[in-house]
Amino acid sequence: MNVLTAYIVKDVLKGSLVAMLLLLTLFNLFTLSDELDDIGIGNYGLAEVFYFLALTSPTVFYELMPASALLGSLFTLGAMANHHELIAMRAAGLSIFGIIKAVMAAGIILVAAAVLVGEFIAPLTEEKAQLIRATAQNKPVVMRTKYGLWLREGKQFINVRKMEDNGNLADISIYEIDKNDRDGSRHLQHSLHADQAIFLGQQQWRLQQVQRSDISTEQMQAGAATEQLWNSSIAPDLLKIVVVSPDNLSLYDLAMYIDFLKENHQKSHRFEAAFWGRIVNPLVIFVMLLVSTPFVVGVKRGISVGARILVGIVIGMGFNIIDISVGHIGLIYDLSPPLMAFIPSLAMSAVALYALKRVR
Repeated sequence: MNVLTAYIVKDVLKGSLVAMLLLLTLFNLFTLSDELDDIGIGNYGLAEVFYFLALTSPTVFYELMPASALLGSLFTLGAMANHHELIAMRAAGLSIFGIIKAVMAAGIILVAAAVLVGEFIAPLTEEKAQLIRATAQNKPVVMRTKYGLWLREGKQFINVRKMEDNGNLADISIYEIDKNDRDGSRHLQHSLHADQAIFLGQQQWRLQQVQRSDISTEQMQAGAATEQLWNSSIAPDLLKIVVVSPDNLSLYDLAMYIDFLKENHQKSHRFEAAFWGRIVNPLVIFVMLLVSTPFVVGVKRGISVGARILVGIVIGMGFNIIDISVGHIGLIYDLSPPLMAFIPSLAMSAVALYALKRVR
């Protein structure tokens, strides 16, 4: 790496870091304003609010990385253009392609930081943040509906009303149906309710304070037991996935949950879309950096910082709106998740490459 390339890389990283700090502070202030309205609910106080903000910051960091890269590169390259540094660099033999290569080198570092935070830090802190918030407000931790979380495993339908911090389940009901009759209908065969379920490992749970009913066309038998073993592929890690939004899960968690849904013949399109979105998100950083170059090199010098901020906001918001719209269209019409995830980035890349061609 020569001196000019290293100089551009360093300044782009510095500009992206400053943009990240500003955006992260701004978003946390908005979140703080929302959370202050919930103070006093249960044991949710000011200390819990700041703890919640600290734990959700890695997720916000990951989501803001493309925008930070765009704004940081616009600021940095724009300042270089205004100070005639880019002209000097090109006079010294650095081509437009060399400038782009230097910006992309900075993008590699930004992508590495985003992947590290997004895959290994943010999912853990986001889960803990949601659990702490729900626990402090005295709300049930895992609630997909007002009737609790519903899962299906083979012939069993499982309803979990609460999941404790240690992974144990409380107020759990299991309903088992029989095979299809000749007319295609199904019938409830067994129902079971347990006050608590403790995970023993190796796909095994210990149910406590169990009430069981066996149902047939002729009679119904009821019984109770202090403890009972329950074999299930559902594990605490799988259940904790539902605490946070699919967009905030790691690739591993999403892949595991998608496999579980497919094995039990359930719809997984939403989670597949989130999975491919996680794969594409680091690439969006490169796209944003690529987009920023023609707006600096191809625009006359003397453009103010405010104008560059406006350009960055318009590009970022426009891309975000297109990305969300394409994602929703894919969900509505059940289109290919990989295709829907890549379309916005590919379209923006094509626009950036066309602009660069015009500049050259």
